[in-house]
Amino acid sequence: MWGAGSGWRMQQDIRASDAERAAAVELLQKAAGEGRITMTEFEERTQAAFAARTRGELDVLTADLPRSLW
Repeated sequence: MWGAGSGWRMQQDIRASDAERAAAVELLQKAAGEGRITMTEFEERTQAAFAARTRGELDVLTADLPRSLW
């Protein structure tokens, strides 16, 4: 769903599913666990992930994280 070649970034205007929101939060948990984002950032991004309507809104939340988390 999130990996390279999945077409994820090409479909940013598509409505996000609950599973896609959960996957974004999982990535954010990994990033916080590795110290890549602060707990404040984690909380802000998690709230934004649950409120996201499109895949593009989710993509923005993880764009600065390395692909190795995926």
